[in-house]
Amino acid sequence: MKAEVLGKVEGFNPGHSAKDRVALYMVEKAEQEGKLSPGSTIIEATSGNTGFSLATVCLVKGYKCVLTVSSKASDEKLRLLQSMGAEVFICPSSAKPEDPDSYYSVAKQLHAEIPDSYYLNQNFDLANQEAHYHTTGPEIWEQTEGRITHYVCCVGTGGTISGTAKYLKEQNPNIKVIGVDAYGSVLKKYWKTGEFDEKEIYSYKVEGLGKSIIPGNVDFDLIDHMIKVHDRDSAFRARELASKEGIFAGYSSGAAMQAVHKLKRELVEGDVVVVLFPDHGSRYLGKIYSEDWMEDVGFIKEKKEPSYNSYLYRKYKLRYKRIYNRVNYYINQTLKI
Repeated sequence: MKAEVLGKVEGFNPGHSAKDRVALYMVEKAEQEGKLSPGSTIIEATSGNTGFSLATVCLVKGYKCVLTVSSKASDEKLRLLQSMGAEVFICPSSAKPEDPDSYYSVAKQLHAEIPDSYYLNQNFDLANQEAHYHTTGPEIWEQTEGRITHYVCCVGTGGTISGTAKYLKEQNPNIKVIGVDAYGSVLKKYWKTGEFDEKEIYSYKVEGLGKSIIPGNVDFDLIDHMIKVHDRDSAFRARELASKEGIFAGYSSGAAMQAVHKLKRELVEGDVVVVLFPDHGSRYLGKIYSEDWMEDVGFIKEKKEPSYNSYLYRKYKLRYKRIYNRVNYYINQTLKI
C-alpha cells in the first residue's frame, strides 16, 4: 500500500475511549440548558464505552448514573461500569429496539420511573455530533497539517463519524469519508437505498459499530462510502494491530482496519488515510485477545501453544538431539576399538 495510513488512537483518553468527548460535552451542555440539577440521575443506553465515560463524569460532578447495557458487552466493560459506581441493567442483545426488554426501551422506562432523571440519548441528541465537531475534527486536521484525504470510522450512534466529517469537509470538501458497518446491521443498506430493511438485522459479535435502528446522529449525506466487515476479520485485524504495530486497540478498531484493507486498491501514493481507533484493547481481554474465546466462537480451530511452552519444547528438543548425537558418537568410537 503506497498511501500513508495514520491511526487516531482514542485509547489514550482518560476513560480509554472516544466516548470521553461525548460524555463530558453532552453533560455540560445539559447543565448549561438547565436540564440537570445537583444530585440528578443520568440514564443512558450504551454498548459500554459511553457508560464508563459517563460514570466517570457523574462521579466527578456528583450525579447518579444508571446504565442499560446489551448482554453482548464484554465482562471487562461490565466490571468497569460497576467499579465506577454505576447501576447497570443488562438487557438481551437479541431484543428488537421496540421490545420492552431492549436496552433502549429499558432506558426510556427507567427515565419515566426515576424522579429528577435525564436520559442522555446519545443516538439522537445532536450534542453527540457537536462533541466531535469541536474536538476530534480539528485535532485530525491540525495533526495531519491538512493533508488528510480519507477518514475511516466505524458507524454506531453516528456522532463520531458525522461530527468529525462535518468539520473536515468544511476545511476540504474533497476529503473522502468512509463509514464502517457490521454484517447484521441496517446502516449500509439504509445509506445506499434509504430503506430500513429488517431482513438485514441478525446477531453479530463485534462491538461499537452497527445498529438495528437508524440513529439521528448519523448524517448519511456526509458519508462517501460504506464498507461492511465480518466479526472474524475484525478480531484478527485488532490482534494484528497489537502484534505488528504495538497498538493495543479494541474490537471496533480491528473493524476499521479491516475496512482500510478492503479499500487499499483504491488508494494511491500521496493519500493520507486517518483511521479512528475508538477504544483500548484491555476491554477485550476476555474476548478477541483470549485464545479460549476465539476458539469457542469458531474464529480459530485450535489454540496455539503458549510461546513460553513452545520455547521450552524447542530448547529441550535441541538438547536431547545433542545428547543423542553424543551417545551415538561414543558408541561408534567403541565399536571402532
